[in-house]
Amino acid sequence: MLKILIVDDEVLERKALTKIINNSSENVTVIGEAPNGRKAIEMAREHKPDIIFMDIKMPGIDGVQAVKEIKSSDQNIRFIMVSAFNTFEYAKEVMQQGVKEYILKPSRKQDILESLQRVSSEILGERKQMEEQLSLKESLERAVSIAQKEWVSSLILNPVQDITFDEWSQLLGVEITSGYIMLFSLLPPEKGELLTYEKQNWYLWLKEVFKSSNKNQEVLVGPMKESQVPVLFLCRQTTEKAHFKTNAQAVIDYVLNQFQKSPVNADLRIGIGLPYCHVHELNKSYHEAAAALNQLLKTPNRKYLFGGKQGALVLPSTSDILEVEKKLLDALRQGDLNKAMFIFDSFTAKLIDNEGLKAPMVKKSFDELFILISRMLHDLGIRYEESLTIKESEDISAMFDRGKAYLLSVVQHIQVWRNSHAKGMLHKAKDFIEKHYANSITLEQVADYVELSPYYLSKLFKDRFGMTFIDYVTEIRIKQAKIEMMDASKSLKEICYSVGYKDPNYFSRVFKKQTGLSPTEFRKETVS
Repeated sequence: MLKILIVDDEVLERKALTKIINNSSENVTVIGEAPNGRKAIEMAREHKPDIIFMDIKMPGIDGVQAVKEIKSSDQNIRFIMVSAFNTFEYAKEVMQQGVKEYILKPSRKQDILESLQRVSSEILGERKQMEEQLSLKESLERAVSIAQKEWVSSLILNPVQDITFDEWSQLLGVEITSGYIMLFSLLPPEKGELLTYEKQNWYLWLKEVFKSSNKNQEVLVGPMKESQVPVLFLCRQTTEKAHFKTNAQAVIDYVLNQFQKSPVNADLRIGIGLPYCHVHELNKSYHEAAAALNQLLKTPNRKYLFGGKQGALVLPSTSDILEVEKKLLDALRQGDLNKAMFIFDSFTAKLIDNEGLKAPMVKKSFDELFILISRMLHDLGIRYEESLTIKESEDISAMFDRGKAYLLSVVQHIQVWRNSHAKGMLHKAKDFIEKHYANSITLEQVADYVELSPYYLSKLFKDRFGMTFIDYVTEIRIKQAKIEMMDASKSLKEICYSVGYKDPNYFSRVFKKQTGLSPTEFRKETVS
């Protein structure tokens, strides 16, 4: 609804304009009348109208002066000038203030409404453009956030990466030479527990802290799992790696200082891994950060600890063990029981090969492995509530047996899920798309509806249907557009909007790409 203010020193003119405008459309309404320029300025500040019909020649402050005053405080208000004087000087003065509409008294109803329609269309068009830009910005921010979380998850789960730091440098527009991971953990208050919404609020707080901080590093925040959040720091210059500890310390101090001001009633711990110059080595940094975090749990007075060579206990996570972990996670994703059990035996063998093996080392290695499995299940959208708790007092062989039994249970759960749940979720996703294709539907919205991760839903679409999510949505929209084209009373523009496209030109290009014909050509061939 657009708000209109009428300004004229003649009461009959004001009443006539008000009646014409209020009877013209449901989309506009007159919110007030002013008898002079001074009153117009006051009412404009109070009511903030969208359009002002302004008489030029009035006693005291005239229309031109009133426009200048109002424009100085609100540039968005549009003006339609009304005058009995058809002189160039008057028109020139108001045009200099950005006024485009000028009607003469006595005004015809048609002239008034046409002028109002032009200004209204301009305002609504600008608002629609701003809404679309805002929507696009929000969608882009969501997409970037999802991409960041999934890339960080991928780094943790998969030490072999196709992308290099050079490629990330090109994407980000700055030189990236190395990277490292910090692992943030939220601990419940003494004799208390953290509720789900408290964890979520903390996660949003942590993202906002890094978003608003004045940092010299690129920061990618990963997904939260069991009150732990991995954060990847990409160093922009070679010198940053040399001063890694100094830079990391500055980040830690800033986060801990901000955390003291936050309303979260909990405790924060931070494990820090070493920096590495190759993307495929960042998995090691995560292991080091996790090992440091585990060590912190035994030293309640410390808030953070550097891993690796900086002094934290280092797990026996050699490159061989990392490779075995990767193969094990791949086997789990496929639900391959025999392969998973064989690889797990290899994993335990690699641990045994480490000299001086102790129960605490085995426990930490198993804890690391099963956190990775838990993260993988979460990213695939698979809910699995069971967890494995291993005590350091247990015999090493007993640890291996319990770990193997737990892994067997996980694989069986994945098999059941792959055979039934995933198929059902895909059909549920397809139903959702078919009901909402006319809206601005996104992969994230559908994934949230079916409770799968966007990454895995996209992968399932490709694996099961041989097409991407976007291709499927496009197929549904074009199919519906063809049906609607059979109705000769509908314009192509109407059909474009009704099937979910906002730009007729873009709709036409997509339609031709899908069918080989433009919408006009298709209608000519199919509708006689």
